[in-house]
Amino acid sequence: MGEKEVHTERVCAQFHRAIELIGRRWTGAIIFSLTQKPRRFSDFKDAIPELSDRLLTERLKELEDEGVVVREVSTGRPIQVVYRLTAKGAALQPVFDAIGQWAHRHPPAEQEAVR
Repeated sequence: MGEKEVHTERVCAQFHRAIELIGRRWTGAIIFSLTQKPRRFSDFKDAIPELSDRLLTERLKELEDEGVVVREVSTGRPIQVVYRLTAKGAALQPVFDAIGQWAHRHPPAEQEAVR
């Protein structure tokens, strides 16, 4: 028998950077909640109750810096701050839809054992 040809492709740096961004703890949940609607800071508590204010602040800032989320401050009284996805962030919608479909088709291993 002939030797098997081993073909190793390097992971694209841009792909890796994108996966690291959306794969950070709580970031996916934040982006997903913003695919549903823009949110005020306090609205995230209803969508992601386990998320601490400190981590939410940190992740929103990272997403702003990456151009995925925009922070809008109203000029009226009382002042309100709303977070929404930018066009770059909204382009993730099909990705999150696909992940959701995959997650429902392939539950975690411990749920498989219960079935």
